[in-house]
Amino acid sequence: MSHASAFFLLFALLTLAITAAAARRTTSAGDFYTAGGRIRGWQNGLALAGDYLSAAAFLGAAGMYLSQGYDSLAYAVGTLAGWPLLLLLLAEKLHGSGCYTAAAVLSRRFNHDGVRLAASVNSLTVTLFYLIVQMVGAGKLIELLFGLPYLAAVSLVGALMVLYVALGGMLATTWVQMVKAVLMFGCALLLAGGVLARFGGDPARLFAAAEALRGPQAFLPSPALSDPLEVLSLGLGLCLGLLGLPHVLMRFFTVPDRRAARQSACFATGLIALFFAVNIIIGYGALALVGPEPSFHDAAGKLLGGGNMAAIHLATLLGGPAWQGLVAAVAFATILAVVSGLAMAGASAISHDLYAAWWRRGRADANAELRVSRLATVGLGLLALLLSTLFQQQNIAFLMGLAFAIAASANFPVLLLALHWPGLSARGALWGSLGGLAAAAALIVAGPAVWVGVLGHAKPLFPYANPALFSVPLAFALAWLGSRRGATAVSSASETSHRP
Repeated sequence: MSHASAFFLLFALLTLAITAAAARRTTSAGDFYTAGGRIRGWQNGLALAGDYLSAAAFLGAAGMYLSQGYDSLAYAVGTLAGWPLLLLLLAEKLHGSGCYTAAAVLSRRFNHDGVRLAASVNSLTVTLFYLIVQMVGAGKLIELLFGLPYLAAVSLVGALMVLYVALGGMLATTWVQMVKAVLMFGCALLLAGGVLARFGGDPARLFAAAEALRGPQAFLPSPALSDPLEVLSLGLGLCLGLLGLPHVLMRFFTVPDRRAARQSACFATGLIALFFAVNIIIGYGALALVGPEPSFHDAAGKLLGGGNMAAIHLATLLGGPAWQGLVAAVAFATILAVVSGLAMAGASAISHDLYAAWWRRGRADANAELRVSRLATVGLGLLALLLSTLFQQQNIAFLMGLAFAIAASANFPVLLLALHWPGLSARGALWGSLGGLAAAAALIVAGPAVWVGVLGHAKPLFPYANPALFSVPLAFALAWLGSRRGATAVSSASETSHRP
């Protein structure tokens, strides 16, 4: 048995044991959706970091450093900037709402079927898009290491995801994410230490080697980020998209009080900042060491397995098959933990928000709701598996940026206004929610990633790859306009009713 197979098997057995233990403690809907609100602040912060540091942060970031240098740092800074905002604007208020999901927060304020349906659809769309990112990373990883066809690789990931969520619920997902976060940080420190050892422990020598290979361009934006509007749109989407990710927002319902919610966000912010700092060493190490190594490239000069496999090749170069197997298994653990969190969010949106609250209008049997949640997990896995085949050649860090843009446009504006602006009406929430989603989706389809990269047209209809700069303000404007129109209508009706 190879090192990679051994590490994969060990992690799979460990996580299945965790799931079995969690399943015995999951006896109610509250246990399934929020782990009964019993997760401590530091534990939830560790799980948040594990939930957030996905395949894009681990595999895609190293690949982007190798191919585009500085651009990967821009992604890291953009995503990190959202965490203080999450702490200040949403963390405590979400916990104080006493709900299971972010969509339920809107439903509680506006007892309106349209708002409930729109919030659920938005959560599902963001979850599915982000899930595609993880499936692409998993498929490429297993395809490279075991020679399995891409479809078989993502099917394996989907099967494990269904087991984790359907059997253990949020408690299993939390424990798996905590284990994965510890493994991921250990692996990152190992890789960074190995890189620095090659350069005498001096980061300056590493950066000098990267500059010798690529010139000053290694520390400058690539043509993809040469347009200031593109950079601003990317940064806005990454920063605000965090505040609209359903699987991240759900974590603030798992802690016992607001103090623990604050602790969760603070702890996660520090861990993620540390990881991105270490990732600079790993990324430029991949550029300086893997980039010029011919054994990691095919006859056309392309990296074996694609750009997302840069970290795996770096591990092979530094520590041979043992390191390769360890890093591959940790990357696999990373993907499994994140897809479990995403599946949990998606299944909750279907079973709790759509089935129980919208379709059954709060009269659903708890056991029936849990059955729907488990079936929804299977359906989400199948849909993500099929859609991931369309995007399997895209860099997953870039795909993550698009997922964040949808979250920033569809979920964040309405959720922020619902928690902080008493003037928001049901009409405004509906307009902002659906308008943000439609704008982000339409601009992504018309942009370079889909219109050119997937559909094969020569030129995009919309020139920017990241739509957030345009779709987020539109969502806020529509929410305000819808609320003002509703207020005007109510005011007119009130004046009419008081005429003699």
